[in-house]
Order: sequence, then C-alpha cells, then structure tokens
Amino acid sequence: MRFFDRLRSEFSFFQGNYLILILSWILMDFAGELAGAYYSKFVEKLGATESIIGFIGLSSLLALALVQFPGGYLADRGRKWLVSTMTFGVALSYIFYIVAPSWHFILIGSVIGNLCLIYQPALLAMMSDALPPERRGMGFSIINLIMSVATTPAPAVALLLVTYYGFMPGMRIAYILVTSGFIVAALVRLLLKESIKNAQKIKPSEFISSYPKALKEGIAVWKLVPRSMFFLFLSSLLVRFSFALVQLYFIQYALKVLQIGDEAWGLALTLLFLTMIVASFPCGKILDKIGRKVPLLISIIIVIPAVLLFLYGGIIGVFIAMPLTGLSQLLSMSAYMSLQADLVPKEQRGKVIGSSNFFNYIFMAFGSLAGGVIYERISPQLPFLIMIALAIPSLCLTLYLVEESGKREE
Repeated sequence: MRFFDRLRSEFSFFQGNYLILILSWILMDFAGELAGAYYSKFVEKLGATESIIGFIGLSSLLALALVQFPGGYLADRGRKWLVSTMTFGVALSYIFYIVAPSWHFILIGSVIGNLCLIYQPALLAMMSDALPPERRGMGFSIINLIMSVATTPAPAVALLLVTYYGFMPGMRIAYILVTSGFIVAALVRLLLKESIKNAQKIKPSEFISSYPKALKEGIAVWKLVPRSMFFLFLSSLLVRFSFALVQLYFIQYALKVLQIGDEAWGLALTLLFLTMIVASFPCGKILDKIGRKVPLLISIIIVIPAVLLFLYGGIIGVFIAMPLTGLSQLLSMSAYMSLQADLVPKEQRGKVIGSSNFFNYIFMAFGSLAGGVIYERISPQLPFLIMIALAIPSLCLTLYLVEESGKREE
C-alpha cells in the first residue's frame, strides 16, 4: 500500500489540463512522426532538391516566427480558445500534403500549418501553469516519455506503409493518418479549461490588429524577467540554429552517403525513441532533485560525440549516435522548459515564450536554408561540424551566465 500511495503522490499532477494536453500530444506526435520519418525523401520525389527542402524549411519557420509575438501577447489574455481552435487549422493544412502533385503544395501546406501555430505560446504556457514547481522536471520528462512511446512505432508503421503500398502512395496514406490524428487531438483539446484569471475573449481580427502592441510588449518583457532567463534564451538560440542546420539532412546523409538503407534508418529512429522512453523517468527525477542546469550542460556536451559517430562511424556509429541524440534532446527539452517555468512569472509566460520563439524560429529558418545550401554545394559533413562548433559557446553561456532561481515561480 505504501508503494501505491507513494506512486499516487508522485504523479498527483497527472490530471486536468496536463492530462488533456498529454492525450492530444500522443495523437499528434505519433501522427506527425509517422510521415516525418521519410519527409525529406517524399519532398525530393516531388521534385525538390536539398536547397529547395531548405527553402521550404525557411518559409515555414518564417511563417511560424511571424505569429509568435501576437501568439504570446494573446496567450497572456486567454489560453484555451487559441489552443483548442487553431489545432483544427493545423490538422487541415495536411490536406495539401495528401494531394501534392509537386513540392509547391508542401510549401503552401507547411506555411498555412505554421501560421495556425499562433497557439504555441499559449500551449506551452498552459503546460507550465498545470505543473507544480516541485514536479516540473518529472512533468516535462513525462511529456517526452509519452511522446516517445507514441512515436516509437511510427517509423516502423511508416516503413510498413511505403514497403506494402510503394513509397509515394504509402506516404500519402501516412498523411491521411496525420490529418485524422490531428483532428481527433483538436476535439480532445476542446475539453481544456482556462488557466489564467480574468481571461478575455479573443477575436480572430486581433491576430493582426494586436501586432504592434504585441511586438512592443514582447521585447519589453525581457526587462521584467531575471537576466538568467535571457542568457538561457541565447544558449537555446544557438542550439536550435545548429540543429536546424542538420535536422532535414540526417536521413539524406544516412541513406545517400552512408547508404545504410531504409530499413536500417527506420530501426535507428526507433532506437532513438526507445532511449528517450527508458531515460525519461530517471531524467525527470534528476531534474527535480539536483536542479536543471547540470542536465542542460550534459545535453549540450553529448551532441559532440553523437555527431562525430553519425558522420564517421558507419552503420554502427549511426546506431550509437541516435540513442545519444535522443538522450540529448530529452535532457535539453525537459531542463530548458523546467528552468524557463521556474524563472518566469505566470502572467508573463506567454510573452516570454512568444518572444523567444520568434527569434528561435528566425534563426532556425535561416539555419535550415543554410544547411541545405552547405550540404548540397560545399560538403555534406560541414553542417554537422558547424553544429559541433556552436555547441561550445552555448555550453559557455549556460555554464557561466545561467543561474537557477532560489524561488521557483508558481
């Protein structure tokens, strides 16, 4: 009985908005990864080169960046309406992927879908609102765990679809499943409850009309939060830019340069997600026991051997590198989100998330484009080596300028 009482106490936060968001994320993450496993190859089959893939990434990320300031501003006026309504828009944007005769339709669908992600600051703020300070490390690690559990079979299902139906028909079926999964998730999110007091009704026209004020408050908010939050943001900016350089080209490098085959790549991705599953609970406990900073530093350090093994270790290196990458992603995401929630007061979370997301996505957009150009025209290895180089200043910023708050914000 003591064991079950302790277990019940440990996971007492698993209710309300947190539970609803988790359920919707399971649906969306599995569906998204189902098609994401072979996304680059799908777009290439529609006539895109590596540079065009980078251009699509640039355009979609610029669209995502464009809505972050109003998204953050509106999130601090009311979270529920943004999240529950705009998820439907994201779902419907995948219809362009299903019917795409050329890569141009992928460009249109990705831009529309990312404009609908104006709800992103509200979603992340709502998740932070739902978690008690002493359980944030575990809470955010469980998000990674559940998303990893949901996505673990996704590459295998994608492989099954492209093998049985052929690559292009199989991918179109995958995107039908993506659209269906996102619509169901949007329906689940209608059950969310507003998490801030005195929430105001938001009109769609405010998406544009609020922009000047949202921009002003999104910049000014950095004067109201601890300096550690600003340096944490700068460190994250470097990490996200470096990852954007290579994110779309892991599969290209593995299949074209290393020539490991579709089956081996699908298994390597599955191993990545399995690692995140196994490590989620211990990582969450570590974050809540020893703090957020040390795990964040470890996540940056791990990137260096992981990338080198992926580039030069052959098929064995890939199977070692992908679990290391998964562990790095788990630690980085959980530690960053926990520390951000600790440092930023509830009433300013939307604006801080929106403002930081804006600059992150701008840097990621140009990182995606630069990665494609460098990969195609200079060297396939160079974007990955730049990623290693950028890990060093990110590590120094976190080590010397980021401090954990003695008082964690509610």
